[in-house]
Amino acid sequence: MRAVVITEPGGPDVLALTEVPDPVAGEGEVLIDVTAAGVNRADVAQRLGFYPPPPGAPPYPGLECSGRIAALGPDISGGGLQVGDEVCALLAGGGYAEKVAVPAGQVLPVPSGLTLTEAAALPEVTCTVYANVFQRAALAPGETFLVHGGASGIGTIAIQLAKALGARVACTAGSPEKLRRCRELGADLAINYHEEDFVAAVSDLTGGSGANVILDIMGAEYLQRNVTALATEGRLVVIGTQGGTRGELDLGQLLRKRASVHATSLRARPIAEKAAIVAAVREHVWPLIADGLVMPVIDRVLPLAEARQAHELMESGAHVGKILLAARP
Repeated sequence: MRAVVITEPGGPDVLALTEVPDPVAGEGEVLIDVTAAGVNRADVAQRLGFYPPPPGAPPYPGLECSGRIAALGPDISGGGLQVGDEVCALLAGGGYAEKVAVPAGQVLPVPSGLTLTEAAALPEVTCTVYANVFQRAALAPGETFLVHGGASGIGTIAIQLAKALGARVACTAGSPEKLRRCRELGADLAINYHEEDFVAAVSDLTGGSGANVILDIMGAEYLQRNVTALATEGRLVVIGTQGGTRGELDLGQLLRKRASVHATSLRARPIAEKAAIVAAVREHVWPLIADGLVMPVIDRVLPLAEARQAHELMESGAHVGKILLAARP
């Protein structure tokens, strides 16, 4: 098969579409003929040499895909998966390829109303948002939710999910067009981080009480301001470190607010834990997609051979929503 390999750590030009051995479905796995793969910020980190795949995962980037089941490995039980089924899947790696093997518990049906290609935009972002915002941070109806990077793949899904489940939603973004798109998706407040102080804006929105839950991709750069923006008993969940990994934290402020800071990742979690998250997403998020309350926002679909261009676009920040790579016409 063909797969996009990282020839050495570096810029987008180190990505090369190359012939590699076909994967084989192992015990409890299914083999998927990939139709499309989602491009994520984590793929860029892996290309740069900062985010290696966990042991046993394919070395090629790609944390989500859609396609058709080509084969079932030994000991596939439950779930009703069959050869030929159209599915999408959460991966530990290997999505930038024509085939990938994945544990059966990380496979989802294509949601009603979506094409097979569109479904590739969903697994990583829906699992990330649901696991962090609703399972870990326990966002409740009527609470205020702030997501940074509202126009990103994560952000566009987070806005829609939080709104559909009854929260008041604020987000940050970096251009008038991105702010407009965020408002269209349901954001009650869209903050231009180049021009506005998100701490003050959230305080104004909430009458001074602050955000109950914040989903952050920036890390160190936003750490103290995020804590300042939290409400009493607020929950900050950090899932990215685009603004650095080391920051200063005022523990006194955290204590006074009885607030909490969580830092989590999804890729290296045990298979059983991922399967539980996938099952929860299927139960709670897939019906919202079927009802049209949550939809993937896709900026563009590029051929697998244009992975370099996809990474250049991702790093430019000029996109809104997801960038996809099509493995097949």
